Amino acid sequence: MNKIPGHHHISMITKNVSQNNHFYRHVLGLRRVKVTVNQDDPSMYHLFYGDKTGSPGTELSFFEIPLVGHTHRGTNAITKIGLLVPSEASLSYWKARFEEHGVTKSGITTYANHPALHFEDPEGLRMVLLVSNGAKVVHWQTWEKSEVPAEHQIQGMGTTEMTVRRLDKLASTLTDMFGYTEISRTDDEAIFQSIKGEVFGEIVVKYLDGPSEKPGRGSIHHLAIRVKNEEELIFWEEQVRARGFHSSGIVDRFYFKSLYFRESNGILFEIATDGPGFTIDGDIEALGEKLDLPPFLEDRRVEIEENLKPIEEY
Repeated sequence: MNKIPGHHHISMITKNVSQNNHFYRHVLGLRRVKVTVNQDDPSMYHLFYGDKTGSPGTELSFFEIPLVGHTHRGTNAITKIGLLVPSEASLSYWKARFEEHGVTKSGITTYANHPALHFEDPEGLRMVLLVSNGAKVVHWQTWEKSEVPAEHQIQGMGTTEMTVRRLDKLASTLTDMFGYTEISRTDDEAIFQSIKGEVFGEIVVKYLDGPSEKPGRGSIHHLAIRVKNEEELIFWEEQVRARGFHSSGIVDRFYFKSLYFRESNGILFEIATDGPGFTIDGDIEALGEKLDLPPFLEDRRVEIEENLKPIEEY
């Protein structure tokens, strides 16, 4: 039986790629593992941050849209990203680090039954650090050049929050189609895990009526979940279609293959293969240092580079 082993990556919208680059590299201490472009609109940067190699389950990705407006928060949206840290001592380290860098944050609290520290990036993207208790993505690798000590580094994605009008519809998609386990339920919240007992595939679904979120800077575009290979991807494409969802069909993104669909509340899911990964066109030591393009865009490199504003380092 095919199982979803956890999250693959999550993709957001940024208005300012230089500010974004500074925050995720120099405040959060993640490695920028890939500088590329939106393959559907090559005038737009697409940046990936993660562990040493951008392993599946560690990747935060951002599309730059310079003219994008504010996010108008609402329902039927992915509303928070959980990031794993090793220990409760790590939460104290991060609380002090956020104070030093002027990051909007909460006090240390709990979230989805985990010790937690809520915070926002400069564009209001809502995130929460969660104590992993050893539950990091198994292939996560320390980034030796990070400005964050190895014992406190972010170890990949944890609990992801979705807020919807029809909780039961999303619950059915997660459990009946993808095989997630529902581990708790109240009238207005349910928690699901792709692998029971593991936080790196956990999704919190919250009920909220009202207007749908209007996306903008600091909003979350989609969540990608992992599959091993194209054979499994074909299997899941069949399951998506069998439930009556419209699928994009399998798309070759060069670094992985994937498909996209929206569930009944309009939440956009991507299903993405683990490989071949970001080292397919780059040396591990030099990842993220230059603009990489998939082969089908390489003949447009001069045009693409002329249209991209250089990323400022500060």
